Amino acid sequence: MSDSTAPQTGSETKPTRRALVTGASSGIGAATARRLRADGWDVVAAARRADRLEALAAETGCEVYAVDLTDDVAVAALAEHLAATGGLDAVVNNAGGALGLDRVEAADIDGWRQMYEINVLGTLRVTKAVLPLLREAGAAKGVADVVNVTSTAAQGAYEGGAGYTGAKHAEHMLSQTLRWEIAGEPVRVIEVAPGAVATEEFSLVRFGGDAAKAAAVYEGYTPLVADDIADTIAWTLSRPDHVNIDLVTVRPRAQAHNSKIVRNTGI
Repeated sequence: MSDSTAPQTGSETKPTRRALVTGASSGIGAATARRLRADGWDVVAAARRADRLEALAAETGCEVYAVDLTDDVAVAALAEHLAATGGLDAVVNNAGGALGLDRVEAADIDGWRQMYEINVLGTLRVTKAVLPLLREAGAAKGVADVVNVTSTAAQGAYEGGAGYTGAKHAEHMLSQTLRWEIAGEPVRVIEVAPGAVATEEFSLVRFGGDAAKAAAVYEGYTPLVADDIADTIAWTLSRPDHVNIDLVTVRPRAQAHNSKIVRNTGI
């Protein structure tokens, strides 16, 4: 953990802000933890895989917390831990993922259920649990933040994607509704919607470990990388207290839509 204050110009000091980042064992979550630590934040990196979290802690100095976001009791315990160890100024709800690319008529019901459980209900559980802490921090410091990492899948359909697009649309609606419900409070609700991002696991998990299928998703163009999204998240959190970035959509230049990617053009 870093010191409780971060140096500013002259003799002024500004309290260090503390962020919870979920899904932090790899990909966008790990990149976000690294970026926020570099920007001077205290970071609690949360995920299921404790070994990967410990490696991230050794690299960045972040705090880590192993948790299953599908477990109500475990998420409540995480919130209690945060309350007892300094509170919370921001949550980055990044945990999520896609499973399969099946047509509706061949849909894997268990896969759909799992996608809703982690993308939608995981975000809901964490947000409900930490919102009192964010309200407290916002009242004391001027602003606190809920950042939900959704997807361009929330913005349009594509064949084979109904389970994932449905889950991400639900997460988008959660974000928008929460923003309306707490309008006027010192808590911002921010949504970051990435397009195609080449990470070490997203497509590999989607295709059940089929490395060839996973690699083909990113062939012939330059996709985004996790650091691009971490940079966007950090920017939204750095805005002045009166500014809310409702929604940022970030795509590779070669991607015009979920199903429109221009390949083999050098971009």
